[in-house]
Amino acid sequence: MQVQKYLQLTLAIIKPYVVKSPFVLQKIRDLIIDNNFKVVRSRRTIIAPKEAALFYAEHKDKFFYNRLTTFMCSGPSDIHILANYDAICKWRKLMGPTKVYHAQYSNPETIRGMFGLSDTRNATHGSDSVESAEKEIAIFFSEFDSRKWYENEEKYYNLGRLHFDPIAFVHTIDSSFKEINKKE
Repeated sequence: MQVQKYLQLTLAIIKPYVVKSPFVLQKIRDLIIDNNFKVVRSRRTIIAPKEAALFYAEHKDKFFYNRLTTFMCSGPSDIHILANYDAICKWRKLMGPTKVYHAQYSNPETIRGMFGLSDTRNATHGSDSVESAEKEIAIFFSEFDSRKWYENEEKYYNLGRLHFDPIAFVHTIDSSFKEINKKE
């Protein structure tokens, strides 16, 4: 008997200076798709100061907090919910080390190794645990209910019964497959 594997969700943020660079943004998008991530939700937004404060609350007393929150609110960011088997670990590995100099030296093929500029401008963010992913997704996708997603949508993402919209940068469930499944 084969045990079913479930997809894991993680939050990914493409930071403002990358969104302003269409070629770098496209390369990162290509890496996401080429590494078999499914884009469950996607939005482009300028992060509000309240969202940034909530998102980075654990860093509030650190010396870089104001620099970080100011930067994250400085222009549009692309925010995605990604799904994959072991998505958190795979996304963090694809991003590379947080410290850009370390990424460039030890992992130059990673997103941060290729496109990071500094520790604040390190191209991307990714959740570091299931608990963080749930908390972070709730900050930027308040209408998203992961429990309902697992109940109603995960199976379609898991089976690959999807369409990909490269403009919106999101996967959607193949409605014809959904209709066939309802009849069964």
